[in-house]
Amino acid sequence: MADFYIRTKQDVIDTVERLGFLPFFSNEIEGFSIEENVDPRVYFGDEEGVWDWKGPVIQETGCAYGKFFRNKAVFISRKWFPDFANYRRDGYDFDARVDDGIATYNEQYLYNIIASRHSLLSKDAKVIGGYVKPRVKGQDQWEPRKGFDTTITRLQMQCYIVTSNFEYEMDKNGNFYGWGIARYTTPEEFFGKKFTNHVYDRTPEESKKRIIRHLKKILPGTSEAEIEHLLK
Repeated sequence: MADFYIRTKQDVIDTVERLGFLPFFSNEIEGFSIEENVDPRVYFGDEEGVWDWKGPVIQETGCAYGKFFRNKAVFISRKWFPDFANYRRDGYDFDARVDDGIATYNEQYLYNIIASRHSLLSKDAKVIGGYVKPRVKGQDQWEPRKGFDTTITRLQMQCYIVTSNFEYEMDKNGNFYGWGIARYTTPEEFFGKKFTNHVYDRTPEESKKRIIRHLKKILPGTSEAEIEHLLK
């Protein structure tokens, strides 16, 4: 079990930087998540908490955030994300994935919508991609495209899309409200040359071995088999 406890936004920032990998929700490795190591007052209490800090943590650390472990959200530091992306991409950039026929049509469709616009809020990506019905009179019979959540999750698991921020709706009085809306982008756009120049420095297998060694170090008592299962 990793050694940390979350009471403040700075605790999240420090833990991401120290551990390199910080799952938001519980997983098969007991104790390796914010959910299991957070003060209840900042998890689902009345004061500002971890749900509000996701965007600021991403912005202040420059870390990657997305559904990276078993379709669940994880913070990954700038130091470790290139190796993680190299492993998950199996050495392919997205164009090479398309050229080799590995990327599905749905993945190409949604990836291109986001990549061509540099970044998009999830709600805007759904409208542009036709995943929701337009609010236009006379178009009630039009059927929206299905599969947004499944496809955006796959693109995150493959490390071609990350969440760069969470943004909030604003009421007429200028007050923010509701849940934060994810802004999606590509790692190439978010990290720039520090990512693009080094993501394929190693073989995917070398990157995987580095990650496993690191996770075994920060998770004493956890077997390599358990770590490999989490990383799949």
